[in-house]
Amino acid sequence: MVNQNLNDVLSFASLLSVFVMAVVQLVKITINLPKNIIPLVGVLIGLLLGLAFYPFTDLQTVERLWGGGLAGLAATGLFELAFNKRAGNTIVNLVNRDSNDSKDNKDNEKK
Repeated sequence: MVNQNLNDVLSFASLLSVFVMAVVQLVKITINLPKNIIPLVGVLIGLLLGLAFYPFTDLQTVERLWGGGLAGLAATGLFELAFNKRAGNTIVNLVNRDSNDSKDNKDNEKK
């Protein structure tokens, strides 16, 4: 069973995510924002670009908004996956590392 609307939205989101990623990077460079709101900024930019790209597609407004929102989330995740190298595996390791770091800091303070 093929749902043509879903295929169209996902295709639109795939193409739009490249543009959203570029605009999000431009915003990150020009405006000082907290890192935890970058995904929200990506979704908002995706929604706006989804609406702005109406001359290039025959999708309805709701479908373009869905595609833009998905593109915003995908662009943020794609950039984080490709360019941000992170150490550690799980939150359990972070908790253990933080407790070890605090022990190391106390040891350094004693010296």
